[in-house]
Amino acid sequence: MRLSSVQRVLQCLHGIIARDTGRTLSGPAQAEVETLLNELDTRSPPAHLGREFLSREVTILFADLRGFTAMVANQPAGNVIKILNPCLVRMSEIIFKYQGTIDKFMGDSIMALFGAPVRRTDDVQRALTCAVEMQITMDALNQAHRDQGWPELYMGIGINTGEVLVGTLGSDLYHEYTVIGNEVNLASRIEALSLRGQVLISQSTYERCQDFVDTRGPIDIYLKGKPVPVSLRELIGIPSLGFNVPRKEKRRSHRIRVKLPFGYQIIENGIVFPEIRPGTILDLGYHGALLELECQLPIYCEIKLSLDLPIVAYQARDVYAKILNRKPANGIVRMGSEFTSLPPEANMKIQLFVQLLVFADRS
Repeated sequence: MRLSSVQRVLQCLHGIIARDTGRTLSGPAQAEVETLLNELDTRSPPAHLGREFLSREVTILFADLRGFTAMVANQPAGNVIKILNPCLVRMSEIIFKYQGTIDKFMGDSIMALFGAPVRRTDDVQRALTCAVEMQITMDALNQAHRDQGWPELYMGIGINTGEVLVGTLGSDLYHEYTVIGNEVNLASRIEALSLRGQVLISQSTYERCQDFVDTRGPIDIYLKGKPVPVSLRELIGIPSLGFNVPRKEKRRSHRIRVKLPFGYQIIENGIVFPEIRPGTILDLGYHGALLELECQLPIYCEIKLSLDLPIVAYQARDVYAKILNRKPANGIVRMGSEFTSLPPEANMKIQLFVQLLVFADRS
């Protein structure tokens, strides 16, 4: 798209808006649209591919659906589309509402940018507000899923702000406008660490918005390729807007003391290692468990569990969890975990198992 094309598109937009609303774009609105069109101009001419990357501060948001893999394995393909598509449509609408740019869809994941192609002074605030509204909307979607008997889905979100290279990658056959750099990789890793319904933000993002948001933390995490720990914070809400992440309500459930043997496999970079290690569950709730292990695992390590629930005569398989904390216990390795994904039947049976033991204790 050349400059003359930008002018023609701008004139067409004037005509469409005037025909539909009876009004034309104001001066500031016209300047904003023209800036956007000129920014998008960098996507087009293949002759310039790879030559016009610019360094720019951008806030990157990664969002990924938890439990999607288990849902695909347990639902007909038609149901998967019925569940997934409305979710992605709603998330896209929220991103556009806050003037974000969708960089790409990656299956059940979304990468969005705030600050590219158009920079605004409140990029960070809009990205965080967008993330909170996405989680609020996921909560409402899950209520609709429950009413229809569909499995619930949860979203983990990671946000980072930093200098990246912005431009067009590819060839004459295929090219796309995108951002690259270490800050993008960090945003992706933060999302991978987020639990279901959680929004995690980096220290650099927090420094630009600490008077705007309510957070927990900081939590120091060691990541591959980083010589020093990375500080993360959990976004709880935005007081000035009356927005709160509904996730904290999901943590509440009955807890029961048990002594259940289980097996687990370590997951790294999405790969489930074949070695099955033994452990014992000492405390079980709807959404997590206290584990006694033979060796210590890193915080936020992901594992796949298999366990037998004797009272309900059920073998729970494909239960995924993340290690959240360590519980000092006189040399014994005890670690708190939260379930990140499990089949609907396993979820139901775990809740039933907990409820039966709660009632047994009270009788």
